[in-house]
Amino acid sequence: MQRKLTITLNEAVYEGLHTVIGRRKISRFIEDLVRPHVTTTELEAGYAAMAADEAREGEALAWSEGLIGDSAHETR
Repeated sequence: MQRKLTITLNEAVYEGLHTVIGRRKISRFIEDLVRPHVTTTELEAGYAAMAADEAREGEALAWSEGLIGDSAHETR
């Protein structure tokens, strides 16, 4: 479902959107920019997919364990 939204922009920004993005593509452009900041379902799905990747998780664990080992040898 789509909803209509009215926003106010500086004239230079408005003209830039028309020039660079194009008249009929501005809504999609703004939605693509904003979506990752306001929806969590895609982010949660991404994290779930990463967690399900056992090889990647193993590499991440080995890397983080290596960092802990490095910190034990640092001077304080």
